[in-house]
Amino acid sequence: MSSPTDHDDAQAFDETGDPIAADEQEDPRDEPTGPRIGPDGREVVVPFRLYKAVTVFSTLAAVVAYLIGFTLVDAATLQISFVRTTVVYILNSAGLYPSQDVLVAVLAITGIVFIIAGTAVYVLGTRFRGQGMGKSQDDSGES
Repeated sequence: MSSPTDHDDAQAFDETGDPIAADEQEDPRDEPTGPRIGPDGREVVVPFRLYKAVTVFSTLAAVVAYLIGFTLVDAATLQISFVRTTVVYILNSAGLYPSQDVLVAVLAITGIVFIIAGTAVYVLGTRFRGQGMGKSQDDSGES
């Protein structure tokens, strides 16, 4: 019976902890970087460390944009809302007194813009691919 460490000794890892190929000719880190047309459209191959950062921060930005967007849409639809009360207070402090219809429209449109922006950030973040990640299953020829 072999222990889990028996298999770990045979495989090398890079500085980020990702496995690398044992054969230098098959090293995925040697894949050229830059934009290219893939099976799912345009994609950008970047070093794996940059890919991780892009994935994390684009997902985080998308989630924050969604939360802000849905909170603003909620404030537009509820007459009694902490966000709506805060917005009205800030506007009144600045000497602006918008009507209820204008306030609802501005909050709803701003919320929808945040949701669309979050979607755009997420979609753009998915266009990146790390070096050596391999091709999508569409390229593999498997049926």
